[in-house]
Amino acid sequence: MTTPVTTALLWLSSAVIVLGLGYTALMFLLSRGVRRPAAPAEPAPFYVFLMACLDEEKVLAASLQRLRSLPGELAVLVVDDASSDATADIVRAAAAEDDRIWLLQRSLPDARRGKGAALNAGLAHLTGSGLLAGRDPARVVVCVLDADGRLDADALDEVTPYFADPATGGVQIGVRMYNRHAGLLARMQDMEFVVYTDVFQNGRRHLGSVGLGGNGQFMRLDALAGLGADPWSDCLTEDLDLGVRLLAAGWRNRFCHTTAVHQQAVLSPKRLVRQRSRWFQGHLQAGRLLPLVIRRAPAAAAPDLVYHLMSPWFLLLTSVLPLAFAASGLALVAASLQAGHSVVSPAMFALWYGLSFGIALVYGYVYWRRDSELGLLRSLLLGHLFVLYGYQWFAAGWWAVGRALSGRQTWLKTART
Repeated sequence: MTTPVTTALLWLSSAVIVLGLGYTALMFLLSRGVRRPAAPAEPAPFYVFLMACLDEEKVLAASLQRLRSLPGELAVLVVDDASSDATADIVRAAAAEDDRIWLLQRSLPDARRGKGAALNAGLAHLTGSGLLAGRDPARVVVCVLDADGRLDADALDEVTPYFADPATGGVQIGVRMYNRHAGLLARMQDMEFVVYTDVFQNGRRHLGSVGLGGNGQFMRLDALAGLGADPWSDCLTEDLDLGVRLLAAGWRNRFCHTTAVHQQAVLSPKRLVRQRSRWFQGHLQAGRLLPLVIRRAPAAAAPDLVYHLMSPWFLLLTSVLPLAFAASGLALVAASLQAGHSVVSPAMFALWYGLSFGIALVYGYVYWRRDSELGLLRSLLLGHLFVLYGYQWFAAGWWAVGRALSGRQTWLKTART
C-alpha cells in the first residue's frame, strides 16, 4: 500500500511534470512555421569573430582555416588567455598568411579569470587599438565562437538578413555536434541542442525572449557598447547573462534556424557532468538578473525570462522525481503480489507512460525533422533514451550547488580531443 508521504511525493512530482509538459507543448506549437527574413538590399555587416582560447592547440588551426574560407568581409581576433601550449604560435602562423587574423595575448595574473573577462579584453582591444577604425559600430557584428566551432558555409549569408532590422542586437544560430556519430552519448548531446534550439528558441521568437549561447552568437557592436565597458559579466554562463541584459536594454534577440555551428560533443560521462555543472552554476548565478527582468524586460518576454531564470531551482526540486516514481512503482508491485494479480490498469499505465515518456514523442519527432537519415522509428526510440539521459542534469545540478556553497567559481574548461 502506498503511504501518505509516497502519495504526496507522487502528486507533487506529477504536478511539476505537467507544468513542464505544458510549457514544452506551448513552445512546440509556437515553434512551427518559422520563416527566414527577406534578404536586405544593403551590404552585409563587417563580421569579427571573437575567440577566447585557453590551451586550444588541438582544434584551433583547423578552425582558423575554416573561418578564412568563409565568404564576405570578416576578421578573426583570438584572445589567448595565457595558454600553456602552442595556441599563440598557431595564431601567429595563421596571421603571417592572412592579415585578417589578429592575436591578443594575455598574461597572468590578469588572464585566466573566466571566459567573460577574456571576451571583454578582446572587445576593448578591438575598439581601442584602431583595428576597426573608420567602421560604423552599427555595421560591425561580433561573433563569439568556440575554438572547436565549425560554422556552416552559409552562416553569414543566413544571419545577415536579421541585422537589416536596426532593432536587432543579437542573433543566435543553431548548434550541432559534429562528432554525433561517435556514440550514444554524443548523439544525446546533439539531440539536446536540436530540441532546445528548434523548439524553445524558435518558440521564444514570438515572446521576444530568445537567449544567446556561448557558441555561434552574433551581436551588433553598438549593442555591446551600450552595455558598458565590460558587456560580458563574470557569470559562468556569461552568454545567458548577456542575452538577458540586451533584452532589458531594449534590443531584440533573434534566432536563425537555417544554419548552425558544429562543436565537439563530450565523450566521457564524467566530463559531461563536469561541463553541465559549470553551466548549471552559471544559470544559478544568472538568477541575480531577476529584478532587472521584472523592471525592464519587455512585457511579453518577462514571464518567460523569469521562468527560464528560475528553471535551475525547478530542476533541483524535480530531482526527487525518480525516487517518487520508484517508490510508487514498488508499492504497486507489492500490492500486486499481495492481491495475486496486477493492480495496474491500462489507464494507470497510460498515465504513467504519458508523465514519464510522453514528451519523448515530441523530442523524437523534432529530431527526425532535423536529422531524417535516422528514420522516424529510431528517432522516437532515441527520444525515450533522451528522457533518461536528462537525469544527468540532477547530478550536475547538485554538484553545482556544492561548488557554489564552497565558493568555487572557476572556469571549468571542457577538454578537447
